[in-house]
Amino acid sequence: MRQGSATIRDVAREAAVSVASVSRVMNGHVSVHPETRARIMAVAQSLGYVPHAGARSLSLSRSHAIGVVLPDLHGEFFSEIVRGMDREVTARGYHLLLSNMHADAVLAAQAVRSMRGRVDGMIVMAPQLDTQALDEALPPDMPAMLVNSSPGVARAALRIDNAAGIAASVAHLVAQGRRALVHVSGPPANIDAEERRRGFLDAMARLVPEAEPIVIAGDFHEESGGAAVAELRARDIACDGIVAANDMMALGVMAALREAGVDVPGAVAVTGFDDIPLARYLRLTTVRAPMAEMGARAVARLIEALEGGELRPEAETIATELVIRSTTPGSVVGSGGSV
Repeated sequence: MRQGSATIRDVAREAAVSVASVSRVMNGHVSVHPETRARIMAVAQSLGYVPHAGARSLSLSRSHAIGVVLPDLHGEFFSEIVRGMDREVTARGYHLLLSNMHADAVLAAQAVRSMRGRVDGMIVMAPQLDTQALDEALPPDMPAMLVNSSPGVARAALRIDNAAGIAASVAHLVAQGRRALVHVSGPPANIDAEERRRGFLDAMARLVPEAEPIVIAGDFHEESGGAAVAELRARDIACDGIVAANDMMALGVMAALREAGVDVPGAVAVTGFDDIPLARYLRLTTVRAPMAEMGARAVARLIEALEGGELRPEAETIATELVIRSTTPGSVVGSGGSV
């Protein structure tokens, strides 16, 4: 074979590896095992392989695209996050590629892999994946920002202060004289849901140690808020306040209570979490998590790193704010009302 006439396929065949592996080695990626890298380099040298300058330039070119992987792509919570991201990428001359993973580790890995070669960096929101599954899904050579994902992965991250937000809701209700509080939680194995559930229990233990806190399982969807009220009625559990783990469940709680003839907020006060636009319209007391701002912040940090900055593997906590509206009155009440 004439010196310099070898192709990348010749190198891959002689080294018994894929063309993609040869390409990664030639482009300086670190995701190839050292022994494999050494074998590829030795074969390339022996064959006189010279990477095609034009192809190499193309493979290293910037796409000016940011990949975004979310648990879902519908609902006001996610639309607010994407709105903030879109605003920031537009201002910086980039664009977004969106994908969703639902609640499955295999689908998460597939969603992340589908972005390879198409984006310069990724923003991943995976509250339902444990640390190992999330770490395995992320390509080691891909710049990435994690949003509300499991701690423990050595990546830059943004996290909502879930515990402080729920604690503020509990303190607000307790200050009104409410003692019999119920928490409608999010889905199991979801880091946001778990932090909010734990925040509720810790706040109750601190502020109302004599009360027995009650947790009803939900799934972040409106229907599970209504189902939680039905369960409270079926179990004949009296309460004077319901702290929902997100706004959609809180809206389901409100609808079910009013359908049952329960005065909101007179007999039972209701709070949510997120402050989605619909919550503002329906005057729901809730914890404001600045979703749009968080999306914009994730994009800004990632692009700054792509353009020469540094993406430290540190978590940045986003503060929350309790927004008091008409579902929690300021008047002091007595014993728990019946739902």
